[in-house]
Amino acid sequence: QVQPVESGGGLVQPGESLRLSCAVSGSIFSDNVMAWYRQAPGKQREMIAAITSGGTANYADSVKGRFTIARDNATNTMYLNMNSLKPDDTGVYYCHVFQLKLGKPYDYWGQGTQVTVSS
Repeated sequence: QVQPVESGGGLVQPGESLRLSCAVSGSIFSDNVMAWYRQAPGKQREMIAAITSGGTANYADSVKGRFTIARDNATNTMYLNMNSLKPDDTGVYYCHVFQLKLGKPYDYWGQGTQVTVSS
């Protein structure tokens, strides 16, 4: 089974940068989408950025221009480069993988990595 594992979270001051990684083990089919979700304290989990296997990316308005999503298909690794971090960026960041297998949908979640932006 596909298993995403996040890493790179930590404590950072406002204005600083951080890079998250998501390493995906197991076999991933060619047609897939990887995404980063964020769950802020007391809030619902929401999508922050997503990227297709072809490299097409989409971002939430709150992070557009500050965050960049990327992926390396050779290693099945996804990255989230976060710049100009704000306290509102605080939360648990989750890696999500969606794919089609024989025409059926499958999705997988990582356990999350904590990002705290505070002075």
